[in-house]
Amino acid sequence: MLKTLLLSYSLKNTYRVNSILYAVKQLPLLGRALPDSIYGIQGLKIFANVLTALWELVSVFLGKFLYLFLMAFLPCVLWEELPGDLLFLQILLPLTILGAFVNTYLFNPTKDKYYAVILLRMNARSYALANYGYDLLKLFAGMLAATLVFGLLCGVPLWACLLFPFFVVGCKLCVVFLSLYDYEKKGTATNENRLGKLAWLVMALLLAISYAPAALGLLLPLPAAAAVMAAGVLGGAASLRKLLTFREFRSLYQKLLPQAMTVKEAATKAAKERTEKIISADASFSSRKEGFEFLNELFVRRHQKILWKSSKRIAAAALVIAAAGALMLALVPETREPVNAALLVYLPYFTFIMYLINRGTGFTQALFMNCDHSLLTYPFYKKPQQVLRLFRIRLREIMKINLLPASVIGAGLAVLLYLSGGTDNPLNYAVLIISILCMSMFFSVHYLTIYYLLQPYNAGTELKSGTYRLVLSVTYFVCFFLMQQRIPILLFGALSILFCAVYCVVACILVYRFAPRTFRIRP
Repeated sequence: MLKTLLLSYSLKNTYRVNSILYAVKQLPLLGRALPDSIYGIQGLKIFANVLTALWELVSVFLGKFLYLFLMAFLPCVLWEELPGDLLFLQILLPLTILGAFVNTYLFNPTKDKYYAVILLRMNARSYALANYGYDLLKLFAGMLAATLVFGLLCGVPLWACLLFPFFVVGCKLCVVFLSLYDYEKKGTATNENRLGKLAWLVMALLLAISYAPAALGLLLPLPAAAAVMAAGVLGGAASLRKLLTFREFRSLYQKLLPQAMTVKEAATKAAKERTEKIISADASFSSRKEGFEFLNELFVRRHQKILWKSSKRIAAAALVIAAAGALMLALVPETREPVNAALLVYLPYFTFIMYLINRGTGFTQALFMNCDHSLLTYPFYKKPQQVLRLFRIRLREIMKINLLPASVIGAGLAVLLYLSGGTDNPLNYAVLIISILCMSMFFSVHYLTIYYLLQPYNAGTELKSGTYRLVLSVTYFVCFFLMQQRIPILLFGALSILFCAVYCVVACILVYRFAPRTFRIRP
């Protein structure tokens, strides 16, 4: 069993290491300096192995700490009038049962399982038991550490903190027992990523049980919570026998894994077909424009539903929210002062809002799948002058799409500021509107720029650039950080407008200099 675990871990680690080396090779500057034989460089392989080992260690604890902090500890802090120990357990017990169904580990059809069991034909039973045992051990260790930290802070007794990780493992084993029993009786291979409607209904009920009673002040007594945890532990111990005596892992995985791989391919194909259905194929379209302007107008006309539909919906929703806010200020005068105070310092919060509603990723994905995917095979399409010209045309279009909801939001905020009591400096109104528009312009420029400089898609329209994902992640975290800040309108608005202007100039220079080399179909 240990030998199987080490062999399967080596296989998984090799897959991860190669993924890291591939991502390094795609880096704009460093990638060109590295030879194509990067996968054989011992030093880089050691470095990648160290990263995977560190990630394996961090993954044991990081997810569990975030989960308990967000789902249980934070509500205990917010509902400080309720007993922290009872509320902590009240929330986690139903959530643990829910998590046992949606994250079984054993029935998660991952690529490394497919490679090991189907392609390399490793012993399916040894592979399943070894890796499942390892996953449960990591789960227990991470949950124990997180529970001891947050549980004790909430006043949960030590014995309950020590019992809870056993309860988590026990619930996982109970669900595995049900899935294996179902396979023996019906021959159905459970895929945890494709749950039925009944399962989703039960999970919604469990989620409601976690928080709804607490909101009403109804909490489970500590002895009752202890009885539930003990029942889960005993149920898991009884279910362990089924797991250890089950002999049909080979046939189960032969049904589950190839089917899952096929489903993923089918899902990708179906998504592409759905996209094609909403693209207009009207052959009667005509235009007096020529060259790239004609190409762009044809593209926008054919993709009206993709590009403008969500933008119009967001603008309509923003208008409704602004109208509701204005009505509230008129009917409930006591809300005017806190709303006014918030509007004067909450402008950074809308950086995250504009990030969420921006249509940049959808626009660039549509560009590649239905335009650049074919035209990038022609040399004239990648000349510096042509690249910059088409970049400007497309930037104009995506700005128009994003400015519609941005203008509604900016105007709505200015109206709400005026209705809530106004401001001594009238310049605040103009800066508020212009800064929201500049945020929208920034994200339009940003997404189109990284698309041209990093072009993340391959010939199969799969996203293959690790650097592109990294830039998107950094963008998210910066916006999330700004959301926490409270800065006066004039200061943050002026900085936003200045930053947007500088970024637009720099983006055009970078695209002109580097896009002819980087704007290509990835291998």
